Amino acid sequence: MTENSLLGALAAVVGGKNVLAGENDTAPYTTDWRKQYRGAAVAVVRPATTAEVSAVVRLCAEALVAIVPQGGNTGLCGGSVPTGKQREIVLSLSRMNRIRELDALNDTLTAEAGCVLADLQRAAGDAGRLFALSLAAEGSCQIGGNLSTNAGGVNVLRYGNARDQVLGLEAVLPDGRVWNGLRGLRKDNTGYDLKQLFIGAEGTLGIITAAVLKLHPKPTASATAWIEVADPRRAVELLSHLRHACGERLTAFELLSRTCVDAVLAQRPATRDPLPGMGSWYVLVQLADSGTDRVLNELLAQALDTDLGANAVLARSDAESKALWSIRESVPEAQFTNVKHDISVAISKVPEFIERAGAALAAAFPQAPIYCFGHIGDGNLHYNIGDAALLARRAEVHRIVYDEVAALKGSISAEHGLGQLKREEITRHKDPLELELMRAVKRALDPQGLMNPGKVL
Repeated sequence: MTENSLLGALAAVVGGKNVLAGENDTAPYTTDWRKQYRGAAVAVVRPATTAEVSAVVRLCAEALVAIVPQGGNTGLCGGSVPTGKQREIVLSLSRMNRIRELDALNDTLTAEAGCVLADLQRAAGDAGRLFALSLAAEGSCQIGGNLSTNAGGVNVLRYGNARDQVLGLEAVLPDGRVWNGLRGLRKDNTGYDLKQLFIGAEGTLGIITAAVLKLHPKPTASATAWIEVADPRRAVELLSHLRHACGERLTAFELLSRTCVDAVLAQRPATRDPLPGMGSWYVLVQLADSGTDRVLNELLAQALDTDLGANAVLARSDAESKALWSIRESVPEAQFTNVKHDISVAISKVPEFIERAGAALAAAFPQAPIYCFGHIGDGNLHYNIGDAALLARRAEVHRIVYDEVAALKGSISAEHGLGQLKREEITRHKDPLELELMRAVKRALDPQGLMNPGKVL
């Protein structure tokens, strides 16, 4: 099939205005959010229904054209843009943005892949429920991408990763067939849990088109605190103390280095420093419950009445809580261009990792600042180094950081996926048998290798 005939066939399925082939039209879809990856595409195709996705996939399979599924294109590893190494289309799912059902009695919400995460949160909230997945890009990222990368975010401590929020999936397979696994069941012991194959697979096994998502009781009260700690070791000890004292009310526990705070203040001068000039490390803590703000604040104040935290600010209103969270959520953009890592180690090993990696990097790159922040409650750190000038030596920086991660039996990708960025590096860290099994699954489902090629494997 020639390129023109393929474009005509695609237009017949989704409509001519939803097949973008001009360079200016495709550019926003073929470049990643950080402008680190660019690749050419035959076209950007924007289906509106699962049936249209199925038809598009069948056409591409016949023409041997690869497919790059794309949601909000907010990823950090180059997983949602083409490599340009073969004929590819970008399949944008943004028009598939309907909520199919909200079952308040079953605490489930069935949504299409193109739904923006913040819209799902609002829909759940309007029904008196909580959809717990929450991350900095929630205003633009889409649920299909969240599930394809097994996104984490700030609520993992209490509610788990994206895969823990899913009961059922609908997916289009590489040959165009549609698997309908949209079951809102919490117990279904009838064989392999197929949905877990697609969650975290970054579109390499098929295309997620819809999901049945878990909802939770909506908290009616919360308490937020910004706490100075002497070092990451004290932060981990404080986490243990708060978990013992507050139980499941502890929703989030975020670590930030002073360098991160200073970066936010430099980018956003109007931001108020919660503890000006104090300390090198901070934690941002949130409790949530169906009780009252007063009770939670008292509980948090009692839990903090130890020598584990040097100074603390308790938010006295929702506005103050949002201001504290705004600092944390602004960190990624405040140090936008540098060498980034998304790693995890056992929570007890977080301080050791920070000490070891910091010493190794200081020896190799003495002037490079380190921006360390993340979800210390689940052992996930975003560990970023230097500025744009250091990008040319990114491979050296990665090797130092990843070797320290490996020494502590951690993971080089906690919540951002592998994409193009870590596709080769993962071969140094995965057991050969594990990689063999992953490749066998890939061959079984995608024998032509047309699903998001050049990513993950």
